[in-house]
Amino acid sequence: MSKRTDGRTAGVTYQAVDQSYFEQRQLQRHAGLFSLWMMGVGAVIAGEYSGWNIGFSQGGFGGLLLAALIIGFMYVCLCCSIGEMSAALPHTGGAYSFSRTALGPWGGFTTGLAENIEFVLAPAANMFFMSSYLAAIFGTPDSALPLWWAGGYAVMLGLSLRGLELSMRVVIYITVAAIAVLLFFFVVAIPHLDFARYALNIAAGPQGSALLPEGNGPWLPFGFTGVMLSLPFAVYMFLAVEQLPLTAEEAKNPKRDMPRALILSILTLAALALGVLFFSASIPHGAHAMGTSGEPLLDGFRTIFGDGWAKLLASVAVLGLAASFFAGSFASGRNIYSLSRAGYLPTALSVTNPRTKTPNIALAAGSGLALFMLLLVWFLGGRHNVAFMGGFLVSMIVFAGMVSYVMQSIAFLRLRTTYAAIERPFISPFGRFGAYATIFICVVTLAYQFFDPLYRWAAIAAAVWYAVGLAYFGFYRRHRLVLSPEEEFAVSGGMRGQPAE
Repeated sequence: MSKRTDGRTAGVTYQAVDQSYFEQRQLQRHAGLFSLWMMGVGAVIAGEYSGWNIGFSQGGFGGLLLAALIIGFMYVCLCCSIGEMSAALPHTGGAYSFSRTALGPWGGFTTGLAENIEFVLAPAANMFFMSSYLAAIFGTPDSALPLWWAGGYAVMLGLSLRGLELSMRVVIYITVAAIAVLLFFFVVAIPHLDFARYALNIAAGPQGSALLPEGNGPWLPFGFTGVMLSLPFAVYMFLAVEQLPLTAEEAKNPKRDMPRALILSILTLAALALGVLFFSASIPHGAHAMGTSGEPLLDGFRTIFGDGWAKLLASVAVLGLAASFFAGSFASGRNIYSLSRAGYLPTALSVTNPRTKTPNIALAAGSGLALFMLLLVWFLGGRHNVAFMGGFLVSMIVFAGMVSYVMQSIAFLRLRTTYAAIERPFISPFGRFGAYATIFICVVTLAYQFFDPLYRWAAIAAAVWYAVGLAYFGFYRRHRLVLSPEEEFAVSGGMRGQPAE
């Protein structure tokens, strides 16, 4: 072991490893622009299927619409900032890599841990929402939901054993199918639209959201507070698109394709989000019913086609949730892989399959933690209130995501100053303004999570997880780091550590 004392490594210790260490942790390049674009959309598209709709009960149609526009703008700014950093630092560490270079080891782990919480829980939440759809389709009781979760993770891990290229191809196919299902829903909903009657059928009541049978209610039934309380659920329509840079060392040309894929992904998701918001609220039963639905797209199909056809269409709609579940699980594995390769997590987790170059151990570790969290929330109260469990998971994910975005935006600002001379194949058109705007919106969203009496405990639970992780690094792992490509780039001031292309 060698103790480092310069400014870039103060307070941490690096283990000496030989070349075989990295030979056991190799990845394979295979992803082009279209694959990356569909991976970016696939990582998020489950958020158009479930979870977002709880915002109707918090802010009404107008409140959730304004929240979606605010959050959509934030994600455009964030993706442009991340696009600039990912082209300049094309490591699989993604957000951890950016912050490690700009903010040192503590900054790197703080950001990587926030992403870890987000990427472990996001596919878990998608699996939870998918199980709700599957239970509705096959008529299984709520008590059987944990069996769906175990089966889903078993299928995902089985697919990963066949290699990442096949896994990514499957995600791309089901993402394209999921987009097609949403577009089909938009078209068949058109004859049933009555915006004023159904989208504006929420009023403020003594118990919160009250139904207006004839509609024509206020756009903002809960005022500006409703807009703010809707922000976390608007986030779910875009959350996890930022995971794309985790595939940088598996992309054929990350410096060129990563920024393009990020921007194409967020623009595609913004269009789909606005469509889902408008068409779901404007058909019979409307925004009030959608605000408490566990499977909003299935309920939309039920309204249009009745139960029989709705179940058939919903079985196709499950593809959207499956796309995000698979893409999110792979992102969780890559986050664990990159933190483990650099020694922030136990190094055994980053060993890859010698034939397929897939980080199966990291995938299995992320999946095991996700299943544990699902079961923990389930037994602590989710089994008695399935709808509340969905909102609880979303709130935990949003907390971790907001922390990660703030850290990445700070890293962007620091990199503009301290690494002004490094090559930047892509420059964010929003520049520093975009980073400051992202920080402001994230801080506001975080603050209102703690004002929400229904879901503040979810934010507190995520904060406790975060504190435990930081303590683990501070007392143990910071003395066992490894000079991975991300670490070497940071330690050398950008002179070494660029991944081989």
